Formats: sequence, C-alpha cells, structure tokens
Amino acid sequence: MSFDAGSFDIAVIGAGHAGIEAALAGARLGLRVVCFTINLDAIGNMPCNPAIGGTAKGHLVREIDALGGEMAKAADAACIQYRMLNRGKGPAVHSLRAQADRVDYRKYMKHKLETTENLSVKQAEIVSIETKDGAVCAVETATGARYACRAAIICSGTYLGGRIIIGEHMHDGGPDGMFAATKLTACLRDLGLTLMRFKTGTPPRVNRRSIDFTGLEVQEGESDIIPFSFETEQAPPNRVVCHLTYTNSETHQVIRDNLDRSPLFSGKIDGIGPRYCPSIEDKVVRFADKPRHQLFIEPMGLDTEEMYIQGFSSSMPEEVQLKMLRTLPGFAHAEVMRPAYAIEYDCVDPTELLPTLECKKIEGLYGAGQFNGSSGYEEAAAQGLVAGINAALKLKGEPPMILDRADGYIGTLVDDLVTRGTNEPYRMMTSRSEYRLLLRQDNADERLVEIGARVGLNSPERLARTRAKYETVQQEIDRLGKVTVGPTEAMQAFLESMHSTPLKSGCKLIDLLRRPELGYDALAPFDPDRPALPAIIREQVEIRVKYDGYIKRQLRDVEQFRKMETRPLPADIDYNEVPSLRIEARQKLDRIRPVNLGQAGRISGVSPADLTALMIYLETGKGDAQ
Repeated sequence: MSFDAGSFDIAVIGAGHAGIEAALAGARLGLRVVCFTINLDAIGNMPCNPAIGGTAKGHLVREIDALGGEMAKAADAACIQYRMLNRGKGPAVHSLRAQADRVDYRKYMKHKLETTENLSVKQAEIVSIETKDGAVCAVETATGARYACRAAIICSGTYLGGRIIIGEHMHDGGPDGMFAATKLTACLRDLGLTLMRFKTGTPPRVNRRSIDFTGLEVQEGESDIIPFSFETEQAPPNRVVCHLTYTNSETHQVIRDNLDRSPLFSGKIDGIGPRYCPSIEDKVVRFADKPRHQLFIEPMGLDTEEMYIQGFSSSMPEEVQLKMLRTLPGFAHAEVMRPAYAIEYDCVDPTELLPTLECKKIEGLYGAGQFNGSSGYEEAAAQGLVAGINAALKLKGEPPMILDRADGYIGTLVDDLVTRGTNEPYRMMTSRSEYRLLLRQDNADERLVEIGARVGLNSPERLARTRAKYETVQQEIDRLGKVTVGPTEAMQAFLESMHSTPLKSGCKLIDLLRRPELGYDALAPFDPDRPALPAIIREQVEIRVKYDGYIKRQLRDVEQFRKMETRPLPADIDYNEVPSLRIEARQKLDRIRPVNLGQAGRISGVSPADLTALMIYLETGKGDAQ
C-alpha cells in the first residue's frame, strides 16, 4: 500500500558519483530535488580504488569542475597523494591523478548534499517509476512511499540487479556488502527499455601490517602539482607513499592450476567485463607470454590500515586469492581484510538515450553512469552532471546543454555512448578523442566555464576571472613576439648547454620558445622585463607557443566537423523514404534517430554513401516537408 510522501521536480535514483552531480546540478539550478540511496553511508563511495583522475579521466574531472560540478573540489579536499601521469609525453595526454582518503571523500560529498538548498536526501530503495501519457510522474520506494516528480535520473551504479561472485559462491548484493536493487529492473523492462548485463570486479584489501615493504618500489607523490579544481588555491600536501610490485611465475602457476574454479572461465559469470580493466586471471590467460604484471599497493586512507592492490582484481575463490597473494614479493604473510569479488549488474542500451541523456521512449527519464554502460567514477560524474543539467533546463523550459566532441571529453563520452553504443563497460581514454590537442586538461576552464555560466552553474565572477586569465596569457604571448634577444656570449653558451642551435643573429623570444628543447622558465635570464606570472599562466603560454601550428590545424578540423553538426535531421524523418539508403543504414538510423548529420555519420553501419544520400534528400526539400 503506497502513500503520498511529497512532490519534487527531479528524483535522482542513486547517490554514487553520477547521482551526486545530478542532484547537485538540479538543485543549484533552482529545482526541487530528492536523491535516493540504499544506504546514506554509501554516498560518494569508492568501491574500487579510492583514487580520482588518471589517463583521460583527469581531463573529465577538470571539465566537470569547469562546468560547475563538485568532483574536483571533493578530490582536492580528500587528496592524500597527487601524481601527474604521462609527463614524458605531450601536454595533450598529461593527466592528473589523486589518491584520496576514501572516508574523507565520502564525508565531504554526503555533507555537501545535506547542506545544499532545494535538495533532500533519503535512504530508500526505488522499486518502480510511474509514467503518465509516456512521461515520468512519480517514483515509489520499497516501503510504499510515493514521490511525485516531473523527471527521474537513474544513477544505479552496480546496484541494479547486483550479484556478487567469489569463486563458487554467489549472492544478490551491491558493492562493499550493501544490498542490491532487485526490483527496479522489472519495472524498467515493462517501460520498454532494452537492458544489458555487464560485470566489473575489485581486488582484495590487505592489512598494511602484514605487508613487508622492504623490497617494494616506492612511488612518491609530486609537489609541483596544480590541483584538480580551477578554484582550489593551494593543492594539499602529499601525505602518503604508494608502492609497486609484480606478479611472478609462481603467481601465474597458482592461477592456471585453479582456472577450473574461476567463474570467469567456468561460465558462471554472464555479464560482460571491461576490456581495459581485466581480472588478474584474465590477464594471465590473455597475455600468457608476459612473465609478470605490475601491481600498485595503495592506501585506502589515513585512518585505516587497508591497502588496495590495484591490478589484482579477481573472482577466484577466497582461498585461491590468498595463495595467489602470498606468492607476491612482500606478501608472504598477507592478511586479507576483504576478498576480491566480481559483480554483475543491469544497465541500459545507451543508444536508447538522446544526447541530453534523456530516454527516447520515456519523457523525463534520464540515465547516468554505469546504468548507461560506462565504467569509472569520473565517467559517471560527468554523465550525472549532464543529466542533471538537462533535466533542470527542460523543466525550466530552456534549451538543453549538448556538448559536442570538440567541446570536451564529456562531449566525446556522451556521443560515443548514445551514437555508437557499447558491448562492454565503456572507459574514457585520450585516444577516443579526435581533438586531443585542443581538449587538454589545462584549458578545460577556457572551454567550458562560459557554458557552465550560461546554464547557471557558474557565477559571472568566475567567468570574468577565467576571461582575465586567458587575456593575460595572450598578452604575454604578444609581448614575447616583440622582445628581441641577440647572439651574446651568454646566450650562445646557454643554447649549447641545452643542445640547441646557436643564433646567427638576433631573434624574437617567441621563436626561441618554439624550440622543443627550450622552456619558458629556462629563458628567464634573457628576459629582464618578464612579468611575474603564476605557474598556470606560464604553462598556458608555453603550450600555446610550442603547439601553435598543430592547434591551428585542429581548429580547422573542428570547423569542418561543426558544419555537419549544424545540419539537423527532422525528428520524425522516415528513413524508409530516403532513396539509395542501404538496409543496414535505414535500420541503424531508425533505431538511433540521430539529431544531426554529424551524429548520423558516426553511427556504425552508416557509410559515406549513405550520408550523401541523406544530404541529397534533405537538400531537395523532402526532409523539410517531413
């Protein structure tokens, strides 16, 4: 028997990384939001590694921050070690990663939700979503509380239909011993959504006191780090070290001897796992020629002795896990506090979503995070932010926020999911973007703060500060183009020490900075009038000068790309009426219903010839008639 528990504009189902950003965005944009979680103590939980960022993921965190989201600020507040990945490569792939205190991160996010105006947080399991005339009108909890709402955002993570697997043992459950959400799946199927079954996993946690760190490689943090949030003035100090070890032939033999007990190879796991984060048994089988695999030993926080063994994800029986662990250097006496496990869960086919992340079949129903077939905290938070913003904008009668592939990694992430779909948990990587040199983590504020201000999440003051920052960058570039330096004895000696070609005559400082081997700070002794600029400005100046030609080339590519993106496709176009379209193209276009020609061209199975046929059809006026 249900009862009326209140009325809200938006109901957010789940309070993981996607649900947090969705709920905060909706409430900050003035809508009344209620956010449901199976356990209040699991808000912002990190069931896998307590780390934020990493390759490409660090870009997402910076973009979330630039749009007005919260993840970057929380990561800075809870960080216990910073590292910049890919320093030996170009700036396009530099990615910040922070080891976080798991409990501090969770506490930060829980308190942020509790203290945000327009936002109510409830501990409850949502078991059904009600619709009226094809649109969301209410959600109901397992205890019968009915909340009227005009939009609902599903951010169910791995809880939806969750099943825990440890060797031969299986039971319904969510991550970290939480309950699973077992009843909502049936409701979603009744609403007509196409669901898939995916899998992920996590490594064992080991008590620090049982590890011998003597022979392990030490990984220190870095001190000269610019924090995640553009609004964090000072990065917190590094307070921990991490360690590195490797598997060996003995480890691999234990795994091979027990493959018959692995659910992954015995067929007991139905869900599809992530290609880029395989279990240790999968790695040993797939890469049989490799004598060892790298493992990172990372703390779960400052006030716990739990250590996370990154790279050692497994679904093996618990006793096999222990045998495997004790073959590792430093782990001969390892004490497991939490065994590794695999978890299967239900998710939607993301091609059933619009670029706003609203379901095509149910008005007002949005999806974000692992429910959309992706993996990772950062991917989830990015989608939660997009879904929360667009749900709020729609209810306010305002145009949606749709980021394209040239706006940011968030745009690439959403477009990949809703246009191409995924047959495995999707993970963001820098290689997925065509415009990597433009979409760097360091310039996310330049690209997205204005969009965040336009939708209402960023203040006019923040927008003004960002514009002033990049005006300063350009002023310094212009100044470098006017300063001439000569072939003095000191200059020639400096160039020789840097293995750089000596000067034959005077040249501009900007020309010297274009040389790969010379940096902005290294040229300071030859620039007496150089202004005192903060590190973030100096970094921008150097990147823009050194990569000017490449950046201009990518900007031309973006211009061509956006010509196709501005060619809309009628929402009710009948693809069966378009001459010369192949059958496969008709079927794919009809199922995905792209919003423009650019998106149509990115659908697998739609060829350039099909795109030409579509363009001709539109230009003849038949598309307008539709």
